[in-house]
Amino acid sequence: MVRTTGPAPTFMTSDDGVPVYRPGLDEDPEAPRAMRMERDSLGEMPIPADAYWGIHTARALENFPITRRALSNHPNLVIALAMVKQAAARANKEIGVIRPERADLIDQVCQEIIDGELHDQFVLGVLQGGAGTSTNMCANEIIANRCLELMGKEKGDYANFHPIDHVNRSQSTNDVYPTAIKLAMVFSLKSLLDEHRLLIDSFSAKGQEFAQILKVGRTQMQDAVPMTLGQEFRGFATTLGEDQERLSEIIPWLNEINMGATAIGTGITADPRYAEAVRRHLSEISGYEMVTSPDLIEATSDTGIFMTVSGTLKRAAVKLSKICNDLRLLSSGPQAGFGEINLPPRQAGSSIMPGKVNPVIPEVVNQVAFSIIGADATVTAAVEGGQLQLNAFEPVIATSIMQSLAWMTNACRTLRLNCVDGITANVDRLNEMVETSVGVVTALTPYIGYQESAALAYEALATKVPIRQLVIERGLMTEEQIAKVLSPERLSGVVPATGAIPLPMVAPEN
Repeated sequence: MVRTTGPAPTFMTSDDGVPVYRPGLDEDPEAPRAMRMERDSLGEMPIPADAYWGIHTARALENFPITRRALSNHPNLVIALAMVKQAAARANKEIGVIRPERADLIDQVCQEIIDGELHDQFVLGVLQGGAGTSTNMCANEIIANRCLELMGKEKGDYANFHPIDHVNRSQSTNDVYPTAIKLAMVFSLKSLLDEHRLLIDSFSAKGQEFAQILKVGRTQMQDAVPMTLGQEFRGFATTLGEDQERLSEIIPWLNEINMGATAIGTGITADPRYAEAVRRHLSEISGYEMVTSPDLIEATSDTGIFMTVSGTLKRAAVKLSKICNDLRLLSSGPQAGFGEINLPPRQAGSSIMPGKVNPVIPEVVNQVAFSIIGADATVTAAVEGGQLQLNAFEPVIATSIMQSLAWMTNACRTLRLNCVDGITANVDRLNEMVETSVGVVTALTPYIGYQESAALAYEALATKVPIRQLVIERGLMTEEQIAKVLSPERLSGVVPATGAIPLPMVAPEN
């Protein structure tokens, strides 16, 4: 072990509150730090003595100072990597290609990572060249050095426990990395589906709460026929429910893996029994039934499933964004806009206009949707960019989708808790608009005819006299008759027919 001067590590907090390693940021460059020397095929490098990662990770930290967002920002990916390594260790032990005591150590360390330990050691940036090789090697080094520590050995003493020969046995980045990111996406999708369902329930509850409140419907931003506010919110819930189904359908497709493919799908260096063994163990560890692809060559080169995930997520985000547009419109005002609903006030809305409150929660969800749309374009380009037996761009595919899943999950949560649950109806405003709306005349056309109804609509607009009053003044219907035709149940379609209404009907056409 040597002592040297140079950048020391710092720890920052990720979006999920996870401590994230950032080498050399805001540290005294002259501060001495204990180091160890490690060697690879390119030469030697000093590694912080207390770091569990090693020289391959160190080179990646130098080579890819791009995003400054570490792997630990995506805990589901770290956990998925550990599960894959754990399954590999169990499979290697079962088929006898690694000594049981070594396999058991790897198994133990992987479980520590699954349980939340050592995440801060996954310091590597999410965006990297090499098709995920640096990520795989980072995991191998962390596991190997923790195994060495448990053996009472020094970190970096790879003669006693090796990141590749032992931790990476029977594996390649090209089957480990895609399998891990698929599994991580399954975990993240489950979290999203849980939050998405709670949001659906919130909209449904508002639909029940507002079931008896009439309002004016709109098409092409113009007044249309009446409906209830409850129908509008139930429509939001139904819209989201469709995406709940589409997102759920993706999970079985993500469970097809290529473990055992090794480099390009031929299975070189892996025992023929390994693929089935690792599949079975990964199924047990993850709780999801994994399926080995019938064509490992194809499975290693084809990344089409990620377009399916990204595209389905984009659909859900776009539809949610449309709902947020509606919430912003319906709450616009409070005096010169629609003013039909009231969103919970979340913050002072202006540095210059006192009392202004903006719809900030729907706005941030809109921005999440815009980001997901952009990420989908990135995923599409990266999937298309693959060549021959491997797609080198899986890291940008992974980080784009993982970020979109995390942001969408957070967006559903904040929209529910900070907006939808607290929405109230501006009942007086809604009643006023229904009473003065010419759209209600549509309900009269079966009784007084389209031409007479159109004339009434123009007169109501010109005189500001309600349709109901004009119909009675002209003797076209009695007050009791029009009350029945224009009842909330009939206008909203909740009750399609309210019983016979004896009226002079429009003369039949010749």
